[in-house]
Amino acid sequence: GNLSAGGGFQSDRKPHITGARVTSCLRWAVPHGAARVQQLRPALGLFPCGLVRRSAAMIPYTVNIKLSARTLTGALSGHNKTAVHWGWQGLIAQGCHSVVLIIDPKTAQTIQVLERHKANVVKVKWARENYHHSLGSPYSLRLASADMSGKIIVWDVGSGTARCEIQEHSKPIQDMEWLWNQDASRDLLLAVHPPNYIVLWNADTGTKLWKKSYAENILSFSFDPFNMSNLALLTSEGIVFISDFSPSKAPGSTGKKVYISSPHSSPLHNKPAPPTGAKKALNKVKVLITNEKPSAESVTLNDCLQLAYLPCKRNHMLLLYPREILVLDLEVSQTVGVVAIERTGVPFIQVAPCTQRDALFCLHENGCISLRICRSSCAAQEDADPEQSVQELVYDLRSQCDAIRVTKTVRPFSMALCPSSENAAALFISDGRVMLWELKAHPARPSQHHSSGVSPLFSPASFCGIPLALHQKRIPDLSLDSMIGQSLISGDEPPRTPLQQEVQLKFLLTGLLSGLPHPPFVIRMCPPLTTKNIGHYQPLLAVGTSNGSVLVYNLTSGLLHKELSVHACEVKGIEWASLTSFLSFATSTPNNLGLVRNELQHVDLPTGRSVAFRGERGGDEPAIEMIKVSHLKQYLVVVFREKPLELWDVRTGTLLREMAKNFPTVTALEWSPSHNLKSLRKKQLAAREAMARQTVSDAEQSNVESSVISLLQEAESKSELSQNISAREHFVFTDTDGQVYHLTVEGNTVKDGARIPPDGSMGSMACIAWKGDTLVLGDVDGNLNFWDLKARLSRGIPTHRGWVKKIRFAPGKGNQKLLVMYNDGAEVWDTKEVTMVSNLRTGRNVNYKVLDIDWCTSDKVVLASDDGCVRVLEMAMKSASYRVDEQELTDPLWCPYLLLPRAALSLKAFLLHQPWGDSYTLDLSLVDYREKEEVKVQIQEQLNSLSNDIKSLLLDPEFSLLQRCLLVSRLFGDESELQFWTVAVHYLHAFSQGWQLSTPSEDSASAAQDRPVGGHLDICHDTLCESAYFQRSQLERVHLQEVKRSNYEHTKKCADQLLLLGQTDRAVQLLLETSAENPSYYCDSLKACLVTTITSSGPSQSTIKLVATNMIANGKLAEGVQLLCLIDKAADACRYLQTYGEWNRAAWLAKVRLSFPECSEVLKRWVDHLCSPQVNQKSKAMLVLLSLGCFQRVAEMLHSMRYFDRAALFIEASLKCGVMEANDNTYKLMGSVYADYARLLRGLGLREGALLWASRAGGAGEDLLAELADPSERAEKEG
Repeated sequence: GNLSAGGGFQSDRKPHITGARVTSCLRWAVPHGAARVQQLRPALGLFPCGLVRRSAAMIPYTVNIKLSARTLTGALSGHNKTAVHWGWQGLIAQGCHSVVLIIDPKTAQTIQVLERHKANVVKVKWARENYHHSLGSPYSLRLASADMSGKIIVWDVGSGTARCEIQEHSKPIQDMEWLWNQDASRDLLLAVHPPNYIVLWNADTGTKLWKKSYAENILSFSFDPFNMSNLALLTSEGIVFISDFSPSKAPGSTGKKVYISSPHSSPLHNKPAPPTGAKKALNKVKVLITNEKPSAESVTLNDCLQLAYLPCKRNHMLLLYPREILVLDLEVSQTVGVVAIERTGVPFIQVAPCTQRDALFCLHENGCISLRICRSSCAAQEDADPEQSVQELVYDLRSQCDAIRVTKTVRPFSMALCPSSENAAALFISDGRVMLWELKAHPARPSQHHSSGVSPLFSPASFCGIPLALHQKRIPDLSLDSMIGQSLISGDEPPRTPLQQEVQLKFLLTGLLSGLPHPPFVIRMCPPLTTKNIGHYQPLLAVGTSNGSVLVYNLTSGLLHKELSVHACEVKGIEWASLTSFLSFATSTPNNLGLVRNELQHVDLPTGRSVAFRGERGGDEPAIEMIKVSHLKQYLVVVFREKPLELWDVRTGTLLREMAKNFPTVTALEWSPSHNLKSLRKKQLAAREAMARQTVSDAEQSNVESSVISLLQEAESKSELSQNISAREHFVFTDTDGQVYHLTVEGNTVKDGARIPPDGSMGSMACIAWKGDTLVLGDVDGNLNFWDLKARLSRGIPTHRGWVKKIRFAPGKGNQKLLVMYNDGAEVWDTKEVTMVSNLRTGRNVNYKVLDIDWCTSDKVVLASDDGCVRVLEMAMKSASYRVDEQELTDPLWCPYLLLPRAALSLKAFLLHQPWGDSYTLDLSLVDYREKEEVKVQIQEQLNSLSNDIKSLLLDPEFSLLQRCLLVSRLFGDESELQFWTVAVHYLHAFSQGWQLSTPSEDSASAAQDRPVGGHLDICHDTLCESAYFQRSQLERVHLQEVKRSNYEHTKKCADQLLLLGQTDRAVQLLLETSAENPSYYCDSLKACLVTTITSSGPSQSTIKLVATNMIANGKLAEGVQLLCLIDKAADACRYLQTYGEWNRAAWLAKVRLSFPECSEVLKRWVDHLCSPQVNQKSKAMLVLLSLGCFQRVAEMLHSMRYFDRAALFIEASLKCGVMEANDNTYKLMGSVYADYARLLRGLGLREGALLWASRAGGAGEDLLAELADPSERAEKEG
């Protein structure tokens, strides 16, 4: 039987089946009724239990022959250099020519290819996950990609569809970024449209919100991660700082323009410094940021490759140059750190700064990724050169991976860093390879670091926010902050706990994806699926490349099956000799006489053995034009350019005939599909019986009954080779005049048959295809001639598309579809109706040129194109992206975003908390979960795909609820949850250690702030950190600014900061440095006198306070605030700053100067401001409240924002930590939160969870409990 493209069955001696997946319960993917299949089962030899009848033995099998449309990609275009992004969703997007690949880095497989762009892709950006996920705003895979023609497409990656398309100009997009502020709309995308526009788009609807132009060409931009209204643009001349960025309206000002210059030609660039003094010479480099355009003689560093704000420190920026990285402190507009490459070192291409630790991942021109970590300043005591250690931020090289071999065509393009773990990086190479590197921490041998002068790295004292206990399970490689502890600052003690080990970091290659080599290619699909080979069939595609290798791909998975280095020059053609072997030929470049070296190899796929098929022949002869294997895989015809053809026996590898010199020149040739198979069968049977008799007589008589079948099989191969039995086969060919010849081959005899004179309407024949009773000829002028051999009719059709390069019939009996290739594309024809079914034309509906074609099943074609891709397409040849869940992936994939919204939230709730059982489980069948079976299967597959380390943690009863919340938010790549729980876990733990359930006293609360157990919150959280730690870090920062100051402006800024920090003595020293020529000399001298003579007597205080308030009223806010700080009225200063809208400055000042209760007052006013409708940053406000220990208010806010899951788990954790009490104040809140969470769980189908939370909600949950207990409701649910 046969399943052809039309779906109908017809009997055939050699049937084909396509597009079906046969498993143990035998399903056919056919649009026709099952009854039809039922009737045909005996004919096919198929039985209901999924078995095939073979030699009376029942052999079960399962074979997957499902082929989905897909694109195999290869080398990248130069425009794709920066088109890579690793999203919070855990997936990598990469542009390859005009398509976008989606890669899963954990399993190193391509899970989706998005095709819609007409030009090369230049930028890809995943949407941020910085919002609360619910059924209304689910986990979804949104990606924006931009191309050379200025088009931006926003994708729904799961379904492979475009959500919207955006076009403003027709020039390539320079940069784009999704807005990260979670409480604003999540659909906003900022893009740079050349030459000098920034446009804010609503990426959901494609509407333009505003557009703003600037004076210079914009190359890229970077948002300040600590303040969304700050944006820095890197332009062709310098940097433009915008401080009034807002989603609601375009920036009003043109921004502050600064230029980067070096005031004197630096020693780094002109004369070679002695190696010992290199550091000191480097230290003297002063890179200034000036507001004036630099003069010609000063060196302008305008070859800036990249600009980025540091996400781990407020107001710091990083500038990347080929040979150095500059770290700038924007408060004083001064370089505070330089990472320079030695003269012999390899230049930088890209840098990725980390958030969790002050570290930089750097990509070098040789493909090496290095990790540099900022040196702890408290290491100064040990350092050989103490003066050096405090003079700038030093980034020590801690680890680097192996370099790649760089050639003209192979060079590193870019890298991407995993945003959630920050310990994995992907390297993208121009030849299409992707290397996945992971950072691993190993215990270091002590005293290794002392010789190099680099301070040791220690593992952190806590895991998932909670201090480590002895024998506690942990995953050291979960993320960067679980691998290495916080960098110590002045005043910190080095770790003393035995649990904190000294560690070393190493890069480990965990995955490699390789693409197709550079085009041109030739492609050939293996013989089609039949009922005979269904048990072991694999849909293999052989791709011959320009470097002489043959790549064999399995089209079910799209993965490379084998790469075979077969030839020394470009592969010109491939023909399969069986399901597991093929013949390929290659020709060298011609010599002066036009002669070449021909290579014809016979390759056995299972062993990879390659044999020269023509033996010693092949040196200095005319080039092989084509090879053709007969239908029964018995004979091979080799056609040469200016030499008669050769006829070979494929099975024995012997030359049967070399045609005479006067043999006509062949322009096209094809074997006949009809052959005398019956006579062959008779001959084979007779020979087999004879051979079997001989074999039996040789063997002992006792074994006769046991293995007759095996003897017959053994005899089969022997007899056919020894007696050389072969069936008669025919082929036709045309000569240069268009005459058609018909020849018959049997054994080594070749008989000349009929000759048909040339058709006058046709030009020189280029190719022939033959199937059944239809013969099709194509010529160099684009004419197709269809011959019906039965009816003896011919019909010519001019296609007007030029040279017909190739024609091939589709497999499957009765399937008369024909694939035709031209110079400018391809067409599919139906030869029964003689009509065109579909076409594809370069420049019209695609932007690539077709290089080769073939059928891969009876309804799918495979095309090789000059953009380095091989595409499997439906017969309509429309490039369509497919759904990820329709793909046959070889490895299971952890990506909850691919689940239905309900299922993803159910999975999350299931992982977070299972209070209904005694122990945790990862088996969904053990809980009462009301959901469709296929959804349950998908969720269970997700659970099974988690790593063993993660599973053991989740099943560990000692792993607390808080740690679980933190771990699950990291697993889901949920930015908003991760931020919330990081701060919540830290402060819940700190406050639970600091004070008991009594009303918190000032002392204990401030104790929780000053000396937290298990380390501080890292400085990347800025004003959310503990006051004492924050104050120390700010003092250190001012100290660094002071060392680096280079002019009066810098000195003045440092003195102002020192006064605010209460460092009056040092401030006076700086004020007295002012030179007499300076206009501010008198003013600064008086200020120094004032600072030194300040007393706390009443009159002087009131006078200063009056002066300060007058100054503030007259627009001198900074000066007034300074005076107030001098008389210890910092609380008033904070109030004035807040009144004038300087909220961040006020929070900073409160943290460095005020006691905990006063600081709390200031920060609570900030919280009210953040919650106001015009600001709408409630998520930020909640983090501030967490740092103040206002846990009940946080719970109320979570509930009011309808974050029911987060609210319920937060209250639960607060009760467990003992920082919230179940009393009259909290009962009402707890009841309503628990009841709402129970309703949420019921909606998700998690019945046990809903019952439990409803029962704990008291009065608020009674109605819900009654509903859950009501059997009618249950029946309705199940129905």
